[in-house]
Amino acid sequence: MKFSLRTLFTQGLSGHTGWGPQWRTPEPKPEYDAIIVGGGGHGLATAYYLAAEHGVRNVAVLEKGWLGGGNTGRNTTIIRSNYLWDESAAIYEHAVKLWEGLSQELNYNVMYSPRGVMMLAHTIHDVQVFKRHVHANRLNGIDNEWLTPGEAREFCPPLNISANVRYPILGAALQRRGGTARHDAVAWGYARGASARGVDIIQNCEVTGINRDAAGAVTGVETSRGTIRSRKIGVVAAGHTSVLMGMAGVRMPLESYPLQALVSEPVKPVFPCVVMSNTIHAYISQSDKGELVIGAGTDAYTSYSQAGGLHIAAHTLDAICEMFPMFRRMRMLRNWGGIVDVTPDRSPIIGKTPVPGLFVNCGWGTGGFKATPGSGHVFAATIARDDPHPIAAPFTLERFRTGRLIDEAAAAAVAH
Repeated sequence: MKFSLRTLFTQGLSGHTGWGPQWRTPEPKPEYDAIIVGGGGHGLATAYYLAAEHGVRNVAVLEKGWLGGGNTGRNTTIIRSNYLWDESAAIYEHAVKLWEGLSQELNYNVMYSPRGVMMLAHTIHDVQVFKRHVHANRLNGIDNEWLTPGEAREFCPPLNISANVRYPILGAALQRRGGTARHDAVAWGYARGASARGVDIIQNCEVTGINRDAAGAVTGVETSRGTIRSRKIGVVAAGHTSVLMGMAGVRMPLESYPLQALVSEPVKPVFPCVVMSNTIHAYISQSDKGELVIGAGTDAYTSYSQAGGLHIAAHTLDAICEMFPMFRRMRMLRNWGGIVDVTPDRSPIIGKTPVPGLFVNCGWGTGGFKATPGSGHVFAATIARDDPHPIAAPFTLERFRTGRLIDEAAAAAVAH
């Protein structure tokens, strides 16, 4: 990688609190060719691909806080594409292929690590479902394979495959190309790449209104830093999409839920892959800093809280300790929650809206991080061409009126 450490750490960024690349937040121009609302991974990726692949460089990314300070910085960094339905498999596999070359593309190490994602089966039903996934994935050209309990233990030695536990391991599905990346590095890499191509990344700039003309088309946004005009606006703001779209009179089929995760004290490398269990809804990996990254399920109630119910985290830790007894004495350093938006079919919305010039990318639920490159890539194409990218076309908002749902809710194997 060829970049200056001085460039990364000395240029100053208003309101910045992390260790990422830093630059000055510019003053917004009066008008842009496109505005992206949301400075997380998806929004920054969209801006990058608008500039890099479509030549749309007069773009503003508006972020009410700091870059990657929302769900991008609160996720558990898992990457995979082993989804059941063709539409879902296509968008997530598109993302995985971009992940594989992303550090080279951005000239920034996003720490993509294809260490493998293993999904545990605890019941006969789990076995049948995961084997179905394996066959469907292979038909779509996506790697996935079935492991016996012994093979699962061989791939992940800390795994407890004893028969006398509450949730015995009957087998596992393994996607070897799946893995992890560093979430904040992804945001920094896309931000730096977009900025270098002329995109204005404006932090501490909250959108307070969306302006429309007499014909109903968007004309710009009202912000905490004044009015900014544009005929194209893309909303990519997880946890806040319904509020922002309501400013343009568009009602979204979304519900928001808290989603929790935890990290442990750092230890030397002991855990080789990502392990997930839908039956007990717990998943775990080890970061490059040595922390065990542990994720739980969404709370059962809608909320904008970033805390979530304590019983959810407690249940997850109970399950982790049973599946991996060697971790029972590990101490947790912190836990946190993000806000995930989910649609009725638990699949995203990517595309145009009934308001001319207004585009939306939302509803990823717990699958947002893994989709980051693919999501930004197809959303940028949709905005630039004013026509859905072929991979994004099934995820139209219109499907909730026509009934052509994707229904990944029951097909995703796990929700994450």
